[in-house]
Amino acid sequence: MPTICIAVPLEPRYEVLVGRGLLAETASRSAHYSARALLSDTHVAPLYAGALGLPEATRAHLLTPGESSKNLDELERTLEFMARTGLDRSACLLLLGGGVVGDLGGLAAALYMRGIDFVQLPTTLLAQVDSSVGGKTAVNLAAGKNLAGVFRQPALVLADTGTLATLDAEEYRSGLGEVLKTALVAGEALLARLESARAELAARDPDLLAEVVAECVRTKAAIVARDPTEKGERAKLNLGHTFAHAIERVAGYGAIPHGVAVGTGLALALRLSERLQIVREPALRARVEALLAAFGIPTTLAALRTRYHAQLEPSELVRSMRLDKKSVAGRPRFVLPRAVGELALGIELEDSALETVLEAA
Repeated sequence: MPTICIAVPLEPRYEVLVGRGLLAETASRSAHYSARALLSDTHVAPLYAGALGLPEATRAHLLTPGESSKNLDELERTLEFMARTGLDRSACLLLLGGGVVGDLGGLAAALYMRGIDFVQLPTTLLAQVDSSVGGKTAVNLAAGKNLAGVFRQPALVLADTGTLATLDAEEYRSGLGEVLKTALVAGEALLARLESARAELAARDPDLLAEVVAECVRTKAAIVARDPTEKGERAKLNLGHTFAHAIERVAGYGAIPHGVAVGTGLALALRLSERLQIVREPALRARVEALLAAFGIPTTLAALRTRYHAQLEPSELVRSMRLDKKSVAGRPRFVLPRAVGELALGIELEDSALETVLEAA
C-alpha cells in the first residue's frame, strides 16, 4: 500500500504520513534543522533507532518504558539533556516511541527555549491513531493524568505501520481501544469496517492497519483543525476518557494500559447514556461490547478488577473524576453517545447517580 498523506490544516500546517518503512525517511525529512536529538525509551530505541538513518553522533535520551516516566522529574531530566546537547531554537527533537514519549517529549520541546520543533515518530497503534496528532502534550501529576501540559503541534508525524508487528498483545489491544473510540466519533462507516474486519485486525493485516490508522487520523485532524485548543467540538475525542483517566489514577499509573481503560470507559459511557435515556440506538452498547470482547478488552469494572488485580472502588473513581481537566467546580463532565457519530457533550450528574452506574458495572 502506498504512503498516505493527511494534512492537518492548522497554523503552522503539518502533515501526517502513514505507511510502512517511513522511519527510514526521518533523517532526510529533518536534515534542514541546525541540530537533532532523539528522545525514546529503552525498549523502543534498540528496535528502531537504527532505522532512522541519523548520524552516529546524534545524542539520545532514553526513558524507562511506561506511564511511570510521564512525570515532572523526567521532564526536567529531558530538558537538561536538551540543554547539555546544545540544541538551539532552530533545532529539532525527534520523538520515537509511544504516547509517553510523545506526550512528555512534546511538552519538553514546547518549553525548551520557549519552543522548538519536534517530530512525532509513533511506534504504537495508540500513538499512531491518537496521541501523536493534535498537539496535546503533558505529564501526569499525583492528583491526576495529563494535568500539566500545553497545546503544541508537531512539525511532522511519520506513522510507520511496520512497527505495529512488534507490539505485544496488551499494547496492541490498548491501541484498539482508541480505534473503537474514534469509530464512535467518526460514524457508521468506520464502526462497520471494524465489525467486518475483526479477524484481519486480530491478525494485524498490514494494509488494513494502514487504512484504519489513516481513517482515525483523518477524523482527529478534521476535529482538531476546527477546535485546536478544545473549546468545543474537540471534547468529542474525550469519549470514554473521564472514566479511563479515573481508572488509571486509582489503579496506579501504568497498571492498566490507557487504551484498555478507554475501552472499558466506552462501555461505561454507554451504560450511563442508557440510564439517562440519552442513547437513541438500543443496539449500540451490544455492538460496542461485542467489539471490545473481540479485542480482548474488559467491558465491566468487575472484569477489569479481576484481570489487573485493581480495587477500583466506585467512590474512589468518582473522587478522581472531580480532578479531571474537563471538570467544572469539581463536577465531572461526560461525553456520552446518542448514536454512532452523534455525541452529547458536557453532561453533568450527581455523584450518587454516577456511583450507581459504577457499582452496577
